[in-house]
Amino acid sequence: MRNLQETHLNRARASLRQALSWYGYLRKSGQLSSNPELAGLIKPELEALNSTLNKLDSNIIRIAAFGLVSRGKSAVLNALLGEKILQTGPLNGVTQWPRSVRWQPGGKVLVELIDTPGLDEIEGESRADMAREVVHQADLILFVVSGDITRTEYQALLSLREAQKPLILVFNKIDLYPDTDQGAIYQNLQQLGAGHSQAKPLLPDEIVMVAAEPAPMEVRVEWPDGRVSYEWETLPPQVDELKETILNILNREGRSLLALNALIQARDAEAAIAQKTIDLREQEAENIIWQFTKYKALAVMLNPIAFLDILGGTIADLALIRALARLYGLPMTSYEAGKILKTILFSSGGLLLLELGSSFLLGLGKSTAAITSGDNPSNITAFAGSAIAQAGIAGYGAYSVGKAAQVYLEKGCTWGQLGASSVIQEILSQVDQNTILYRLRQELGLKF
Repeated sequence: MRNLQETHLNRARASLRQALSWYGYLRKSGQLSSNPELAGLIKPELEALNSTLNKLDSNIIRIAAFGLVSRGKSAVLNALLGEKILQTGPLNGVTQWPRSVRWQPGGKVLVELIDTPGLDEIEGESRADMAREVVHQADLILFVVSGDITRTEYQALLSLREAQKPLILVFNKIDLYPDTDQGAIYQNLQQLGAGHSQAKPLLPDEIVMVAAEPAPMEVRVEWPDGRVSYEWETLPPQVDELKETILNILNREGRSLLALNALIQARDAEAAIAQKTIDLREQEAENIIWQFTKYKALAVMLNPIAFLDILGGTIADLALIRALARLYGLPMTSYEAGKILKTILFSSGGLLLLELGSSFLLGLGKSTAAITSGDNPSNITAFAGSAIAQAGIAGYGAYSVGKAAQVYLEKGCTWGQLGASSVIQEILSQVDQNTILYRLRQELGLKF
């Protein structure tokens, strides 16, 4: 299992380095310096990619606590730390800004615990937005509740699940509930915590009951002289189960969590870069596609030899793909362009393959008409008819290839063997059914 985790980390590093090297190509080739508008637009995403790679190299797992106000998020983290570092109190909104502390459970794994403001603070929308930003940096989420989930909590939970991160539901303040109520609430949390009615109930690793800051208990004290008094005794935190659950997860799949989160952040950053590039260069891409469409149609129409029609059309398609790649700032060899064209051909439902077949048949007819035109002038008319039909089909094919390649290239570095999306799929396909990542795989199954 540890070897597999290291493999996942190495694959994630390789994916990020490939992405950064590709965007580094933009700087070296002068495309960013010649287009300062694009350089300014994508600068935050490039910085995010660098930051994500640095985080991977540091091997620090980030665990963020979320929840509504007064659910005991800070108290849970303090209990894990074994000392009261984060401020707690009876008033709502004690935690006003995200705060991080280092934790090294078991003396091996280095963890960064992140405390966040309540997601429902009155007049605290800006702080709540800041808290939501933390989830994108987190490798694992603790969602803290203190009883049955309210409607507001349920909506917040659904929102966090959309962030595509593993999540542990922490039922805090169990000392305030009798055992029978604890059991009933636990059953409800198992179902609601899954995110929707059709999902499977939460696994044991995904819901943990704790008392991070138990309420003082009144105890009767009998003195040797016969006096009786009553005192309030503070009980120790009950978080051993949560600590053990976190340690089990980190030992079993911590590095895979780290790799997966880095890849999700990289995929999102690259998607943002692609979208900004698309918006900025949409008209240029359309012009290039139409330009090659006209060139290919004209070249195919005027060429009298059938085999050269197909060869010339294929060369034109490859040149179109490379031209679009240059527009989007992606280095592209003829071999890579060929692989993209092959992918487009096999994913086009046979339309472009039909173009090749039609072009070949029409090309044969056109060649025959050209050869025999000297003997029979009427064959010139047949040549022109075949040429025009073939040009129309070739032009359609070029436009289809251009639009398909545009969509393909717009994904930037996420495609390919080391693309972020590809490596995410690879990691999720290798996780064991008894891991918290397996649920994430189930939830993301329709998205990859």
